[in-house]
Amino acid sequence: MSMNRREFLKIAGISTVLGIGGITAASGLRKNLVEASQVKPSSGALKAKRWAMVIDMSKFKTDDDYQRCIDACHRAHNVPNISNPKQEVKWLWKETYEHAFPGQEDEYLSEEIKHLPFLVLCNHCTNPPCVRVCPTKATFKRNDGIVMMDMHRCIGCRFCMAACPYGARSFNFKDPRKLDPGLEKNLEFPTRTKGVVEKCTLCYERLAEGLEPACVEASKGGLIFGDLEDPDSEVRKVLSLNYSFRRRPELGTQPGVYYILGGKE
Repeated sequence: MSMNRREFLKIAGISTVLGIGGITAASGLRKNLVEASQVKPSSGALKAKRWAMVIDMSKFKTDDDYQRCIDACHRAHNVPNISNPKQEVKWLWKETYEHAFPGQEDEYLSEEIKHLPFLVLCNHCTNPPCVRVCPTKATFKRNDGIVMMDMHRCIGCRFCMAACPYGARSFNFKDPRKLDPGLEKNLEFPTRTKGVVEKCTLCYERLAEGLEPACVEASKGGLIFGDLEDPDSEVRKVLSLNYSFRRRPELGTQPGVYYILGGKE
């Protein structure tokens, strides 16, 4: 019986699960019945048909403006502080225009924009290539557009990292708790282990409790979050009043993160 590459990868993923969790988990994975662990939403949970974020760069004037958002995200999710760039883990970070928007440089682009650092994160794409290549369904897209990561199902193949055109995923080469002994700042959010991939999940656990993402809450208006399919949402109002742009639109992934350079009230 012949076997294509996709079928082989699925079996390889199942074999790994067998070594960890037994026959039941593997059988469920085969039938696509194993559901990734998620937080049960409360009665006041925030809901949307398509979550999206607008980053208003006019609100980021100092290093503190950026760092406040980054620290809030990393503190809420126990993201380790690793000085070695080859091993660092990041969910939200600063990037230069050249690296954030490759191929979108214009000859007459102002020097201010060229040297302006941009906040970047997982783009929670409508057509996420990372989801298509994951052999164990450890990364998947929710109905509300959030691209999730189930660290318990991840086998560390890093196919999703290779597929992501935004460099939005990090791999734990070593136990992050050993690299950063003071890591567990938030005891309600689990730390990850060596050998798994992680990334921004738009604070799905906070949305379930009726709270906005930690970075949005800390941004003082620089990050606007809401339902892209709701014409009365804040993100739709902001996008209707401003010219917006996204990272690498030519790829057809349809990112859920938008950028504007000057917010209009």
